[in-house]
Amino acid sequence: MKLAIRHRTAYAYDPAVSAVAMRLKLFPSIFDGQKTLSWRVTLNDRVVEPDFRNGYGDAVATLFLRGGVAAVEVIAEGVVETTDLAGVLRGHRAPLKPGVCLRETPRTRADAAILALAHEADATGGAPIERAHALQDLVTARVAYRAGSSHAATTAAAALAAGEGVCQDHAHVMIAAARALGWPARYVAGYYLASEEGGDDGATHAWAELWVDGLGWVGFDAANDLCPTDAYVRLCSGLDAADASP
Repeated sequence: MKLAIRHRTAYAYDPAVSAVAMRLKLFPSIFDGQKTLSWRVTLNDRVVEPDFRNGYGDAVATLFLRGGVAAVEVIAEGVVETTDLAGVLRGHRAPLKPGVCLRETPRTRADAAILALAHEADATGGAPIERAHALQDLVTARVAYRAGSSHAATTAAAALAAGEGVCQDHAHVMIAAARALGWPARYVAGYYLASEEGGDDGATHAWAELWVDGLGWVGFDAANDLCPTDAYVRLCSGLDAADASP
């Protein structure tokens, strides 16, 4: 599938600020499931190129603006060709070992309810990939998708207790439960072309990736109860939403 994307983010400062530092990870990932046909990132009409790749394998640009900055406009746009690999991140290169993604963060700390959810999924038995799918099904069932029901700092524990959230919350609950079982897990930011049946309303999106022995990193989108298909474009990953912010 060929997906045309235009992503605009605007910031206004009143009064103007003396300097702005930014880190951008708005470049599509390189792996077998997606091919970038064209892509351009600009900041105030200036073309931005990545400076390096981080430990997760993501392209990163760092920028510093000086001198009475009143507004910043970032635009990422282009066309990405995608292939459905059933969620498997095949062909992606990153120097960090999966074990790094066992690290807990404040947003992904497991409480008693998350531990119970994790053990419920693990008790279904079967191969690791089957238990991972069981965990996704449970998160989808226990956390209803509801736009505006949470905020940027909402924790996995709070989302599960509320029984509702957005894609960020589904990913955080999935990650917290997986790590509680000793499964490396990370947060992924990207784009999603939603269908009419989808739980999320599409556009910018987030999901989880779990390390599955024999398969490597596999994506799980509990907001829609499916693994990423060719309707997804992957940008970057991290330990949680803050770490993976594009």
